[in-house]
Amino acid sequence: MIRNIIFDWSGTLVDDLPAVWRATNFVFSQAGAAEMPLEQFRAEFCLPFKPFFDRYVPHVSPPQLESWFHSHFQEVQHSVVELPHAREFLQFCRQRQLRTFLLSAVHPDHFTAQTAINGFQEFLDRRYLKVWDKRAKIHEILAENDLLPEETLFVGDMQHDIETAQHGGIFSCAVLTGYNSLAQLRLSKPDLIVEHLGELRQILDRDSLEMKARPAQAPSETGHPVVTVGALIFNQRGLVLVVRTHKWSNLWGIPGGKVKFGETSVAALRRELKEETNLDVSEIEFVLVQDCIHSPEFYRDAHFVLLNYSCRCLGSDEVRLNDEAIDFRWVETKEALSMELNQPTRILLQAVGDRAGRNSPP
Repeated sequence: MIRNIIFDWSGTLVDDLPAVWRATNFVFSQAGAAEMPLEQFRAEFCLPFKPFFDRYVPHVSPPQLESWFHSHFQEVQHSVVELPHAREFLQFCRQRQLRTFLLSAVHPDHFTAQTAINGFQEFLDRRYLKVWDKRAKIHEILAENDLLPEETLFVGDMQHDIETAQHGGIFSCAVLTGYNSLAQLRLSKPDLIVEHLGELRQILDRDSLEMKARPAQAPSETGHPVVTVGALIFNQRGLVLVVRTHKWSNLWGIPGGKVKFGETSVAALRRELKEETNLDVSEIEFVLVQDCIHSPEFYRDAHFVLLNYSCRCLGSDEVRLNDEAIDFRWVETKEALSMELNQPTRILLQAVGDRAGRNSPP
């Protein structure tokens, strides 16, 4: 049974990626190096971060790097916000009387400034900050706090966090809310991968805080396929909406979700599109059904039956995403097909294009 949880900070409890990226680019500019696009930074940044900076600015000493980085981070850390589900998960830990610890590279001054806003410090029993190599600290934390490895879980968003858990002989859970991609995290072979802390809470609650050697990430407890709905949404200019999510390997796709018991597929579609994009739709047309079984693009093993539709915006096409997607674009269909799409979305786009070609006048 899990009785202790060790958290990473950045990308696990708070979203500081934009601030860290800006501070890193400030270091690069001060050192005379080219600034790095966000997606490249997210793909290449690693902990311990010395090898990362050695790759791009090897001539700059660690004290100078730290000085430049933290001076600029202080100017941009107003953008740091708590991640969705983080507060609820910390409250869950308190309710279930779990001991909680923080193991992070975050500077104590930045931690103090951020927790003055979010108040997360009250949910953490002990804090270990400014730790560059967590692997070198994990055994000390376990011994100092009398933590049994079989009762301890490390939750983090980077390969270094998973490696730290494995080094300490404790359980590991990777969350998709931070720096490393699904592909990177899979390489480290964590015990569990979750979309966010809300999903981890559901799993721990469901399994009475046990970490089991079983397919914990199965799509349903019944073992049956999960029926979902999704749609290509077109606006009045004929552009199609694509969204990008962590759980589909950061690939572009369409909004949608599961059909609830007793709900028609069209009602489920309207509900999911409203929840995920805040759009109302009309002219709903069924396009095709797809089997999506053991897709390597999805963050966990699953069997989905995908009911795919097309539709149009009813009124404004102003999109307001919920916490499931990280980006969206309105694009021409041809442009969408040139993007990094998940396979079901590519099949759907091609089917809609083929249907439009058959229906066009000769």
